[in-house]
Amino acid sequence: MTDYLIGVDIGTAGTKAGLFDTEGVLLAQAYEESSLYYPKPSWVEQELEDFYSSAVKTIRRVMEKSGIRPNEISAIAVDGQMSGIGMIDKNWNPVARYDSWLDTRCEPYIQLMQRKAGKEVLKKTGCPPTYAHGPKILWWKEECPEVFQKIAKFVVPGCYVAGKMAGLNAFDAFIDYTYLHYTGFANIQEMIWDNELCDIFSIPVEKLPRIVKPWDIIGHLSKEAANHCGLIEGIPIAAGAGDTTTSYLGAGIVKPGIIFDVAGTASVLASCTNEFSPDLKYKTVMCSRSVIQNLWNPIAFINGGGLCLRWFRDEIAHQEKKEAEAKGQDFYEFLDKRVSEVSPGSDRLLFIPHLGGRVLPAQPNLRGSWVGFSWGQSKNHFYRSILEGIAYEYYYYLKIMKNLYPDIEFKEVRALGGGSKSKLWNQIKADTLNIPYTIVTRQEPAILGSAIIGGYAVRLFDDLAKTSQKFVQVKDRIEPRTEHHDHYKQYAEIYIDLIDNLNNTFQRLAQLKEPSSI
Repeated sequence: MTDYLIGVDIGTAGTKAGLFDTEGVLLAQAYEESSLYYPKPSWVEQELEDFYSSAVKTIRRVMEKSGIRPNEISAIAVDGQMSGIGMIDKNWNPVARYDSWLDTRCEPYIQLMQRKAGKEVLKKTGCPPTYAHGPKILWWKEECPEVFQKIAKFVVPGCYVAGKMAGLNAFDAFIDYTYLHYTGFANIQEMIWDNELCDIFSIPVEKLPRIVKPWDIIGHLSKEAANHCGLIEGIPIAAGAGDTTTSYLGAGIVKPGIIFDVAGTASVLASCTNEFSPDLKYKTVMCSRSVIQNLWNPIAFINGGGLCLRWFRDEIAHQEKKEAEAKGQDFYEFLDKRVSEVSPGSDRLLFIPHLGGRVLPAQPNLRGSWVGFSWGQSKNHFYRSILEGIAYEYYYYLKIMKNLYPDIEFKEVRALGGGSKSKLWNQIKADTLNIPYTIVTRQEPAILGSAIIGGYAVRLFDDLAKTSQKFVQVKDRIEPRTEHHDHYKQYAEIYIDLIDNLNNTFQRLAQLKEPSSI
């Protein structure tokens, strides 16, 4: 009998499942789009039950596509979006909708955590207070005490799905250590809940799930879930890990010096190091645990960076969108050809890509801006400036990472996500960072990473890093150009100063009161 593995990725826009053999070959995959709800301004929610439903549906579809027999599946592992938080009662039923990482209602509690113990939170978790578990939990505690009282455990989407598949109750609720930097209440080095932080913010430790390793078997597929998935009862389920962290594993980011660019809904720049070094000075780069125990992943991201391109397409480039559709071309490829004719720097046009506020460092009132446009510039200049603005933000992140880890030589960026398909954007980023950009053979790193974790959990693989390196190779490489780097470096430094100068303006704008309606 051949062994096969299933990896499931609970993303923001949708859920993806993949079925792999033990050589890392993807035999079948399926995707189901998710629904997001916006009940009030700044609120973004999802249904926990939708995550489970989409997971079992996509698993059933990959089984049907692959033709693999259910008794040949050796393990399942689920990864999921990381900084939002869900809530369950003692029977594993949702108490309220999932509070998404895109939801910004908890902003006052970010400030509260910062005032009361911001430095301690950063030192112990590796992450400053931001739109993540800590401030969100405090919001529910203070703003909805009747809901808070019903909560048996706080859970993240991937763990909710895995636990429901295994038929767990709240007593067995878990979170693996790759999420701990987002919690606000953990000691990430010791991998425990920090009693001091919990006491400062009056958080009952009993509402927090037990901390496990990604490859721990948290249970086995229940009969009910097996029927939903088209599988057999009793298949081992590994704890899994956070989606970004799992993607590092699935992209071969398993040794110091490699950088990872996730050009997706969020624009994520992360690296791999062998030491924990919290960013106490800039409060910009988080330090999270790798799936691999002795490695760390410094990480920073633009909340909704990739959405800037979609926004431009849908709100500004109506004519270009129609032209691309008429020619049967992808919009982004169509526009790349046009903006490639615009000179680097977009004729001194700068774009600030923080349309929903800056997450790292926490500048929630910052908003998107174009600075420096004139009569002679076209839509092409504006679009190219978006690509460049995100590259300049990456330049800032990398500058801090180099300061935090002076002994590490960052040699290569591995690009994944939808944006990695743009050769123009990869070249802009390579030139700005002055580091080669590479494309790897695997473009579904999250589900592959989950499959590797599942295989390691049941001893099909004996080494996580070696398995990852075996499965993932570089297939394309874009070298930085020295003259372009010298040019872009000047723009990036001006960009950094521009944000500092604009921040006060946006804070004043945020304080203005809207006139009452007539």
